[in-house]
Amino acid sequence: MLKNVFGGSTEQKVIDDIRKHIHTLSSAADCFKKGLEEWDKDQMYCVSDLEREGDSIRREIISTIYEGAFLPFLRTNICRYVEIVDEAFDVLKDAAFEFNYLGPELEEEIREDCIRIAGINKEMCEMLAIAFDTLFNKGDLREKTLAIRIYEKKVDDIKFELISKLRKKEVKDFWEGRILSDFIAYLTHISDVIEDASDYLHIMNLSMR
Repeated sequence: MLKNVFGGSTEQKVIDDIRKHIHTLSSAADCFKKGLEEWDKDQMYCVSDLEREGDSIRREIISTIYEGAFLPFLRTNICRYVEIVDEAFDVLKDAAFEFNYLGPELEEEIREDCIRIAGINKEMCEMLAIAFDTLFNKGDLREKTLAIRIYEKKVDDIKFELISKLRKKEVKDFWEGRILSDFIAYLTHISDVIEDASDYLHIMNLSMR
């Protein structure tokens, strides 16, 4: 599809860089999950490092597009898709930032729920990469985006259970509760942004027909 119609070197560079952008997001999600599993705040620094790398890739993609890659009517949609993926980086970085201010350790039940969500977020990133590649082959894009929606629904289900548990949790002061609340909010919002990116692939797909 896209690769066959827009097979120039600059277009191919953009495609390769978008793949790299998504895979970097997946690496950041994996890094976050490992930091959470090991309760290692030093491990979380790699999330910020990968977010900066992702931001650099995003700037390179946008620059290449506006230097002439792709037909003008396609550029806006491709740029918007890249910006949505970049937003996922930002939310993941915010979650990692709040993690650094959590107490020594969460209660086991709450921590396990957070690790489950982090794992699903990573799987969603991997599926997003697969979905992007279906633009260039005969794969079923709807099947991949449906899988992402199912993942997002799982996160929502865990989130509601988690909120119920948090309401019963005693906190020492306002800031402890606020930090924990913000951490959970960012952690569970990542899947929403990835779903938005997945949905936007359909817009890109239609615009290229």
